[in-house]
This record gives sequence, C-alpha cells and structure tokens, in this order.
Amino acid sequence: MQNIIDFVLEIDKLKQVTRKTRVLNSDRYENSAEHSWQIALLAASLQPYATEPVDIDRVIVMLLVHDIGEIETGDTIVYAEGGWEERKAQELACVTRIFSLLPEGQGGHFLALWKEFEAGESADARFANAADRAMPVLLNLANSGQSWRENGIRHKQVITRVAPPIQDGCPALWAYLEGRLLDAKQKGWLA
Repeated sequence: MQNIIDFVLEIDKLKQVTRKTRVLNSDRYENSAEHSWQIALLAASLQPYATEPVDIDRVIVMLLVHDIGEIETGDTIVYAEGGWEERKAQELACVTRIFSLLPEGQGGHFLALWKEFEAGESADARFANAADRAMPVLLNLANSGQSWRENGIRHKQVITRVAPPIQDGCPALWAYLEGRLLDAKQKGWLA
C-alpha cells in the first residue's frame, strides 16, 4: 500500500507543470495533469472515430501516464524545434524512477504503456497521440489562438506537427480541424 501512496503523491507534482495554453475563460495556464485528464476524456469520447479498433482502457491509461516525465523536464511546446531526443531521454529516466515506486507489475505496466505511446506504433498509441496533439489545437481555437499568438506559431508549424498523428489515429478529427485551422490563419491567430 505504501508504494502506491508514494507513487500517487509523487505524481501530484504534475499539477505544478505549467503548459503554454490557458484554460478557457481564464488567464490561468493549464497544467499537465489537467491536460492528461482532458485528453483521456477526449479519447474516450472519440473512440467511435478511431481508424481501427482500440482498447479504450489502455488508451486512457496511456494518456494519463504520457506526460509524467514532465515532472522533471517541464513542458515543452509541441512546436519547439530541436532537442527532442535529449528531452525524451530525460523523460524516460524520470518515468522509470517514478514508476519504480510502484509494485513491480504495476510500475512495469505503466512504463510499457508510456513507451508504447512514445513509439506510436500500435493502434492504441496512434489514437492516443491523435488526442494528445488535438487538444491544444482545440483549446487554441476556442481561445482565439492564445498560445499560438503569444509564441509566434505559424500555420505551417501547426500543420506539420499535428496533422500526421491526428490523420493517422483519427482522420475524422483531422477533417474537423483542418478547415478550422485555415479559418484561424485567416483571422490572424497564426503567424
């Protein structure tokens, strides 16, 4: 029992990791724990639109653990260029440490799901990655491009970074977003 409590208290630190996108109708930036919760619900809601059958329970757990490495690395805006290999190596070291707090079977299960998400090769991981890439876009569209404008993000950067994983895991979601991103560009929300 103590191992599980230690783990849960350690991941509480994810609530302190500030992201670049604000929550709706607020000046407050979201944290990584809120992001993980929201994309888990997004994925559960979008399950009928997955390109192939997915195990939604695995997808949800994958999404709940995918950003735990940010406890030690912080959040990096998805449009950042360069340094991804180093950041991912640091995240792997962090999640390995944190998941080792759990009993071996549980920690190993979470670590395997984290690695599966990062690899993005299974149907579950592709669908989870689609939800992960879509949520900041959805928030930016609802917030008049807030983080795009604040960070000088260009339309091409968004398309290049988010289109492939969303198209791969949930093409219907990409069909929904594609036209809205063009509108955002025309409104001046994207450089």
